[in-house]
Amino acid sequence: MPLNPAGLPSLGSAPTASDLIAKHIREAIITGEFDEGEPIRQDDVAKLFDVSKIPVREALKRLEAEGLVEFQRNRGAVVKSVSEPEIAQIFEVRAMLESNALKLSVPHMTAKTFRRAEQYCDAFARETNVARWAELNWQFHSCLYEDADRAFLMNLIRSVNDRIERYLRIQLTLSGGTGVDDREHREILAACREGNAGRAAQLLHDHITKACASLLANIRK
Repeated sequence: MPLNPAGLPSLGSAPTASDLIAKHIREAIITGEFDEGEPIRQDDVAKLFDVSKIPVREALKRLEAEGLVEFQRNRGAVVKSVSEPEIAQIFEVRAMLESNALKLSVPHMTAKTFRRAEQYCDAFARETNVARWAELNWQFHSCLYEDADRAFLMNLIRSVNDRIERYLRIQLTLSGGTGVDDREHREILAACREGNAGRAAQLLHDHITKACASLLANIRK
């Protein structure tokens, strides 16, 4: 899994107990191991990592700031559920942030970027494991933004994607596979190769918007 800037320490520093615990719980939420509304037992997590409850609480407060956990009276920390309007807003933010990152990145892209992106496309099209779909989807998207050299923007994009990765997996599963996404990915990549930043950004914006519409339609079913 790619590094999660919101949850891991700065480059060069060793991860603390709360860093490792936050990563563990985050991945459990994203993969659906922890369901929405499910309490996260601090005692169980502390026992798993052989630590006191202090780093566990620190990790949970961090995840609360990321929008993955909320503290409820008499229940403690639970996995936060996301309403349909919130999902729509998160996708809207995704579309704005990622299309802007792509527009900034296109003028600086190299042959190496195009090769990596195409490899991710090919792997995405071949993959049958839903968990890998989500991972490869992120790898394809993020590699197109890296040449923008905007670390803070990339951190924001990663954080927003973490908020909805569990729903992206649902969307990919219920939409019946990767065919549409693969075609749209390749159209975005083709525009990048042409150096047409405006068209690439618009294609990406439309791609994310359509993914949101597909997800919400499937959830309502």
